[in-house]
Amino acid sequence: MKRDLMLSNLRDSQKPFDFIVIGGGASGAGIVLEAVSRGYTAALFEKSDFVKSTSSKSTKLVHGGVRYLAQGNIALVREACVERGLLLRNAPHLVKNQSFIIPAYGWFDEIMYTAGLTLYDIMAGSYSLGKSRRISRKEVISRLPSVSEKGLTAGILYYDGQFDDSRLAINVLQTAAEMGAVIMNYAPVENLRKNVNGRLDAVMVKDALTGNSYNVEGRIIINATGVFADEIMQMDSPGKESIIRPSQGIHLVVDSSFLPGNDAVMIPKTDDGRVLFAVPWHGKVVVGTTDTPVAHASLEPAALETEVEFILSTAGKYLKRAPKRSDVLSVFAGLRPLAAAKNNNNGKKTREISRSHKIITSSSGLMTMIGGKWTTFRKMGQDIISKAERINDWKRTRSITRNMRIKGYRDSIDLNDPLYVYGSDKDGLTDLIGYDPELGGYLSEKLQIIKAQVVWAVREEMAEKVEDVLSRRTRSQLLDARESLRIAPETARLMAMELGRDDQWVADQISDYKAVTMNYLLDSLQHSPRPEQVADLNSTIV
Repeated sequence: MKRDLMLSNLRDSQKPFDFIVIGGGASGAGIVLEAVSRGYTAALFEKSDFVKSTSSKSTKLVHGGVRYLAQGNIALVREACVERGLLLRNAPHLVKNQSFIIPAYGWFDEIMYTAGLTLYDIMAGSYSLGKSRRISRKEVISRLPSVSEKGLTAGILYYDGQFDDSRLAINVLQTAAEMGAVIMNYAPVENLRKNVNGRLDAVMVKDALTGNSYNVEGRIIINATGVFADEIMQMDSPGKESIIRPSQGIHLVVDSSFLPGNDAVMIPKTDDGRVLFAVPWHGKVVVGTTDTPVAHASLEPAALETEVEFILSTAGKYLKRAPKRSDVLSVFAGLRPLAAAKNNNNGKKTREISRSHKIITSSSGLMTMIGGKWTTFRKMGQDIISKAERINDWKRTRSITRNMRIKGYRDSIDLNDPLYVYGSDKDGLTDLIGYDPELGGYLSEKLQIIKAQVVWAVREEMAEKVEDVLSRRTRSQLLDARESLRIAPETARLMAMELGRDDQWVADQISDYKAVTMNYLLDSLQHSPRPEQVADLNSTIV
């Protein structure tokens, strides 16, 4: 997955692509892999870096969705449980089985949660990751020594998946590239072209790094831009009513001492009805999430003070040692693409809205994917390619992604190895160090990141900016924002050597990275939300 090669392939293309995918998040990655694996030609264009937005800001869970079961969305839970099992099988270097404990504070909780999770297991069937069971108060305290013991009567142990979202996206895109897909980041689609019959037949793409523009022809154009889907739909049909209303979720990252051990915690119903997770991840603990309607979509949304206080206060009710603001290593915010309101929402809150995916096809042939979640990204790709075949009366092809191993697949994974997320690609990192032993040195000993990871990200993973490396190829920005700022200058220096950039580029990159990382530092947040940033919390959403 080398950008120069992709540009060359794009320029040399003599025929229209069968599919052009706009958007390099989870949905776009799943769609482009599905297309090329069925034998179609496909190109994917992302306006920023891959998974810059929502798809790198998840709760890091590959899960069936316990709360969707409570809402009665049986079909979504079953689909997600199956996809969860497939992901664990196809990308074991990035997806692992994670044990969760729900602390129960009363016999009613014990009965309700045990019954619900038993049904959860039944829905998973042969794809179950482990049998749920009630555990005693003593065992809960033994496994979760930091849990609040006041009123604790028992716990329910269950299993779900945990993963590294941006690393999975990169490996999925690499898999697609190896099968012939043209994939580009920093390549915004600036316009759509229609033929004399009003059908879309091309996109106008700009290379944001060089300023060059390309007219790329395609038989089917797919809009997989998530919270930015309205922008593409407006290009297709100016004045079209908005279909997306974003909802923001934030996460706080704290030291592992707040949740020692290997178990995650799930609080199924907080004071306002939201679910709260505390999940071990890369040696830290991710705590979240919130669900706050916002007025506008942004590539870099900022956490609101009310969201931060909600998570800190709720976590404090369930942990002996309540995390304080000063304990937060990083805070990150992501947006969910929810469907906009029509007349009224029948009383529904954003947390009650189904995350099932939907496909919208316009009169010009533009296909738009909305909704969905990381766990079902593969099925989303399968569904939209199959629908494209049906509505265009193409020959039906068979999906093979269900059992496709993702790049980096390795049978045996040592989770204690800081480089385990590279899977079989760790051999490539080892080779780099063999050629240049200096690359084996730490970029950050605190986060167990070595210099070879920067070089690998540039050479093999299309990293073009310091933020690409520190936020999404490694996860340092999310794990410890201050530490990531410390290592930004050395990261820029290493990248400049690989990319042939000058000192001014290095200085600009350090400055740009510092500016964006301010959003991840809790003490840099405003103490009250800006009026234009927050939607009316009473506004209708369906």
